[in-house]
Amino acid sequence: MLAARYQHEFIEAGCDEAGRGCLAGPVFAAAVILPPDFDHHLLNDSKQLPEEVRYSLRTEIEQKAIAYAVASVDNLEIDEINILNASFLAMHRAIEKLTLAPQFLIIDGNRFKKYPNIPHECIIQGDGKYFSIAAASILAKTYRDDYMLQIATEHPEYDWHSNKGYPTIKHRETILKIGYTPYHRLTFRVSDPQLSIF
Repeated sequence: MLAARYQHEFIEAGCDEAGRGCLAGPVFAAAVILPPDFDHHLLNDSKQLPEEVRYSLRTEIEQKAIAYAVASVDNLEIDEINILNASFLAMHRAIEKLTLAPQFLIIDGNRFKKYPNIPHECIIQGDGKYFSIAAASILAKTYRDDYMLQIATEHPEYDWHSNKGYPTIKHRETILKIGYTPYHRLTFRVSDPQLSIF
């Protein structure tokens, strides 16, 4: 059972990202402020849920959240500042877009670049521990998947409609055979059969 809050004194937003390990497309992040009494028996880390459940939960999250926002950092920015910094930037952009300013942030993972004037706590596997982080993981994942499905029509040979930009064998083989698209992260080197990320 996930917990509703990390602390109970301040307005709390949960933050998570999706797409760090992809070879193409942006990294997306979301920030979510849920009501103190929010509860849902299915809400969990987005990676643990079937696609249809994620989209059903997205609707409920957007209806019931006090505030939520989704933001992204594209592949060109990722290549400029690296994927870790891009993940932090995407979360910062999502926090900036919230219609209610949070007073405390809980972040999925073990590292975060401090957002100005708001204290935070990093929580390893937080998307499986706190509702607001799990909700953020659902929004980040589904919005990113929607984006990848859109651009998949431009480059169907890379199978993005299925792999969403992740380094599957088919995706990597296609890159090695015909090269990169304008959506690929050029600093993510593809080798066969091993993948190295710099």
